Amino acid sequence: MGTPKSDRDKVIVRTSVIGILANILLASFKAVIALAANSIAVLLDAVNNLSDALSSIITIVGTKLASKLPDKKHPLGYGRIEYLSAMIVSGIVLYAGITSCVESIKKIIHPEEADYSTVSLIIIAVAVLVKIVLGQYVKGQGKKVNSGSLIASGADALFDAILSASVLASAIIFITTGLSLEAYVGVVISGFIVKAGVEMMIDTLNEILGVRADKDLTNKIKKILSSDEHVRGAYDLVMYNYGPDRNYASVHIELPDDMSVREVDKLTRKLEADVYRETGVVVAAVGLYSYNTKNDEALEIQNAVRKIVLAHEWAIQMHGFYVDLETKEMTFDVVISFEVNAKESLAILQEELHNVFPEYNIAVSPDIDVSTTD
Repeated sequence: MGTPKSDRDKVIVRTSVIGILANILLASFKAVIALAANSIAVLLDAVNNLSDALSSIITIVGTKLASKLPDKKHPLGYGRIEYLSAMIVSGIVLYAGITSCVESIKKIIHPEEADYSTVSLIIIAVAVLVKIVLGQYVKGQGKKVNSGSLIASGADALFDAILSASVLASAIIFITTGLSLEAYVGVVISGFIVKAGVEMMIDTLNEILGVRADKDLTNKIKKILSSDEHVRGAYDLVMYNYGPDRNYASVHIELPDDMSVREVDKLTRKLEADVYRETGVVVAAVGLYSYNTKNDEALEIQNAVRKIVLAHEWAIQMHGFYVDLETKEMTFDVVISFEVNAKESLAILQEELHNVFPEYNIAVSPDIDVSTTD
């Protein structure tokens, strides 16, 4: 289970406020240095700090909005607002990077000589150390409470430390050799900023679109569900995310064909509670497969079918098998790889199985590889 929601929100807000204050302070000092030294590189570094402060403000706003309680209009809450706020942050970072690149190119075309003082160099050096400490702290807090915005902000701060160090290096080179590289350093800085903005945007889009659930988490859920002696396997696990640490799931489990409805009801309620207690995931729906328990012939047929199906590399898994020897009906699911056409693969299986079991009515349901165990 993760950090309780109220504590999580407090950590995000507190960390963001620290980031805002630190970035505003750094931006102020760098702006003064930039104007006094006529340095475009330092000025762009200051602008970058201001964009970081604005990003932290948006993170706070997003967290507060996401913490609203569920209501009739949004019964699963407002958690996904955090992803929207992260998208806005990435847009700001991207805009700052593009703008910085344009200004740096202008300075390359129309160069102006910088004039650094000893004090300005000391302040830039201190800024590098502050950004390193701030980046490690913010990133650590982000991992602690599973906040994508904080993790991204922390990583961005560490990049900023590298960029500020490059500004300091260009200033020292100018003082010692007279060679002015700061406009070119500004282009490099803007390139890093653009890169960070694009990566943040891609990560956030992936969260909004939906990505494969974490393998360790899905394996843990399946292990919990399969821990009961009656459950032969857990399959078709699909995760639904409604914001950080707000995960719902649906799943199928295989149970013996001689269990009563009351026994199934009691078991599934217990398993749902176990999963939530150990992972924080709400199992919202449990589908059932039954398996044959009192017939050796059924087991022999199942083994024969499994051999035919799994002979194909694109057949990742077979489950949910049941055969009715009296009505001559056979049903099961096959997880088919994304690399092949599911419809064509299904037709191949149907033909092969019909050749071996011509007297049976065979229903094969294709599944997609959502959370199978690798």
